[in-house]
Amino acid sequence: MLPRIALALAALCMLNLTFASEAEEADLAWTGADFSGAEIVFPEVLQGKPTVLVFWATWCPYCKALMPYLGEIQRDYGEKKINILAIDVFEDGEIDPAAYVEELGFPMIAVANGDPIAEIYSVRGTPGLMILDGQGSLVWKRASTDLPPGKTVAEYWADQVREQLDQLL
Repeated sequence: MLPRIALALAALCMLNLTFASEAEEADLAWTGADFSGAEIVFPEVLQGKPTVLVFWATWCPYCKALMPYLGEIQRDYGEKKINILAIDVFEDGEIDPAAYVEELGFPMIAVANGDPIAEIYSVRGTPGLMILDGQGSLVWKRASTDLPPGKTVAEYWADQVREQLDQLL
């Protein structure tokens, strides 16, 4: 009798964990807009593809160093395999983020005015760099580093992103 009760309790706990996970995933649903005002709905926008999620700002030196590497990653893996979801946050109004995205010249899903979305992911600084699976679950988040802004840290993060994408694909 005792093993059956233990088994029933274990099953109940697993059921509870499943509901908790589903609730957490549902909390990550959001709607934003691109720079032309078109609606972007998450997680539908992922279209089932692994996604590099980056919270960035035009004034951020780390972001400026990282973005060209994200362009290389997008070109190397291809639009059919992955997404780059770039969410503009914490702008100071000095540089036009829409023009900056256009200037980068690689395919990405760009979200304007993403401060409310940054709150959902607890992003407090830039770049907020993460990898999501095709359903929108967070599978990797960059750790902080003492490296100064520039090529070295951007290459370091790009290598980590590639490693994570390779595991998902």
